[in-house]
Amino acid sequence: MKCVDCENLNCLIKKNISSEAVQQLILKKNTIACKKGQQFVIEDAPINGLFFIYKGKSKVIKTGIYGKEQILRLVSDGEIIGHRGFVTRKKYSIGALAIEDSILCNFSTDILNETLLKTPKLAYDFMIFYADELDKSEAKVKKLAQMTVREKVIDTLLYMHRKFDVNSKGYLSVKLSRKEIADYAGTTDEQVIRVLSSLKKELFLQTSGKQIKILDIEKFKKEISEHNFFYNS
Repeated sequence: MKCVDCENLNCLIKKNISSEAVQQLILKKNTIACKKGQQFVIEDAPINGLFFIYKGKSKVIKTGIYGKEQILRLVSDGEIIGHRGFVTRKKYSIGALAIEDSILCNFSTDILNETLLKTPKLAYDFMIFYADELDKSEAKVKKLAQMTVREKVIDTLLYMHRKFDVNSKGYLSVKLSRKEIADYAGTTDEQVIRVLSSLKKELFLQTSGKQIKILDIEKFKKEISEHNFFYNS
């Protein structure tokens, strides 16, 4: 996959493609095709550079106590995976797997480090990216501490809507199981099922299997308006 043909204008590599150093970096990248459900970053495995999503959707996970999976974030076209602990660690602190067929661009740690030292603009863009990720992480900690279960589920659905928008029929264009929704929201799949059932009765949403349609996005936002520090991030 050629970076020059990439349509992900927010990709940090694409934004700096005019730099001669970045053009040399691109020549050394690896392109990886992942099937839905395939894990391409394994927690505690040796770091093998950064992954950029050329096309597709993935989830970034962390294993907690008793092997319980926590979804840290969802990732789509142009976004980065594997940056936590980049340079400062020798092993990945997270795992990642594709939630639909995806194409990834992989840049090795050594080559990317060399390019960052030669390209101040790219290094600056990475600094802004890390600052933004820190803000989002801090906001999520507040959410987990302050929101009710209902609010957490609504917030997660708004996050899915914000990240992936909807398909031609108005359903969220990403399909997550009830367990995956719970793993992101920081609750249980039983609680998610109960909240979704309640929201359907209240005509906030409708479902068809894993597909979810939010019927009134503004009403959803009002439900968690006192936590607006998060849902607008």
